[in-house]
Amino acid sequence: MALDNAGIRRLLADSGEQRGWVSPRTDLVTALLGVWFGIGLMIDAWAHTNLTQLETFFTPWHAAFYSGFAAVSGWIIWQVWRNVRTGRQGVAAVPTGYLAGLLAVPAFAVFGLADLMWHTFLGIETTIDILFSPSHLGLIVTMMLIITTPLRSAWNAPDLGPRPSLGRLLPALIGLAFATTLVSLFLGYADALQWSAPGIVEAFSAVEGVHADRLASAMVISNVVTLAPVLLLARRWRLPFGSVTILHAVGILMSGAQTAFENLPILLTFVAAGLVSDLLIRWLRPSGERRGAYWAFAGLSGFLTWSLYMGAASVAAGGLPAIPELWTGAPIVAGLIGLALGALFLPNAVTAEPVPSGGADPVAHSAAAAEPVPSGAADSDRA
Repeated sequence: MALDNAGIRRLLADSGEQRGWVSPRTDLVTALLGVWFGIGLMIDAWAHTNLTQLETFFTPWHAAFYSGFAAVSGWIIWQVWRNVRTGRQGVAAVPTGYLAGLLAVPAFAVFGLADLMWHTFLGIETTIDILFSPSHLGLIVTMMLIITTPLRSAWNAPDLGPRPSLGRLLPALIGLAFATTLVSLFLGYADALQWSAPGIVEAFSAVEGVHADRLASAMVISNVVTLAPVLLLARRWRLPFGSVTILHAVGILMSGAQTAFENLPILLTFVAAGLVSDLLIRWLRPSGERRGAYWAFAGLSGFLTWSLYMGAASVAAGGLPAIPELWTGAPIVAGLIGLALGALFLPNAVTAEPVPSGGADPVAHSAAAAEPVPSGAADSDRA
């Protein structure tokens, strides 16, 4: 039954209950529907890059993209509606971590309509102009808010302590990884992962022209884009083994889609670099409380990642670049930038919260006062 204005105002008025969390399973579904959303965008990005004859908004690529939006948005709205049915109203009906994603849903729809109008009257972009279209920028910002919902949900979840398992952290990892691909897409003109092995070696074999400058700049930007999310998570949690490998494995998908995976050796090397970073985490144990280990990880991760990048390019191309200062110095620059990011993310060590008497986990203890998820929602998650 349709709501009148008074009914809508009553629905939006906050009922005052403390907001609860959804179950880990619900977060996982949110993340997987976000994968649909993200893969749809990658397909659309591939089409814009490789099909120059696009002349209409209504394409299979847009269908994949916008159907993913409909799926994840409908799921987020459903989580809120389940709480509304238990008597909650306003913000109290929105699970913790889901508010920004919920608000981004109608905003994304508005930018989608604006994108339709833009393409109808101004045409279809197929070159670098696609990355500067105002409607596309609005879509990407709101999309990022939607797909990072599992990360915000996990950030202070009462069941997720300082050392989460990989399975429990997986929804947050998936959401953040796909958000990183959005950044790499819109910085695609400076994406070092789109370079082929011969192109890398050729670029660092001459100082004349612009190729060396472009590759060096792309390596710096890609280093920041890929390392910053890892440092964000490492400051919050003691990351389980495999976390960075997952981030990198998802991270190569957007670059691969735009190059039709023709530079596969470089992309797979980046996944291997994620595994190396996971080994560094196991060895150094970086965390917000261990500033020295955190800084060391930030610097070494950047250095080793881009050392592998240069090494793989040289092997695949059959020789080292001709300018030794470039191919030896570029990974060092990446390591120094990583160290700077580490100092920026963690200028001072975080003081550990005191463990309550009895040895209880402080996270679980702090959650004791929090109101649990409404029983109806919890039961449906277990069903």
